[in-house]
Amino acid sequence: MYLVFRCNCGRAVYSKEGVIRKSCVCGEVLKVKEMKILHKAENVLSASEIIRKLQEEKYGSGYLTTADKLR
Repeated sequence: MYLVFRCNCGRAVYSKEGVIRKSCVCGEVLKVKEMKILHKAENVLSASEIIRKLQEEKYGSGYLTTADKLR
């Protein structure tokens, strides 16, 4: 079983059930017991799909572009 939750930075993260601490890509070390569990997934593939959906909801879909087109 995999648990899906959000880091304090806002990024969605998953962890295998029973893990005590998980590191986010922002560098923060999270205590899994203290986090609000958003979803549970049976396997890593479904957990990563849930993560993708949560990230798209918050930040929009990913796309590649050049810096001059961002303005």
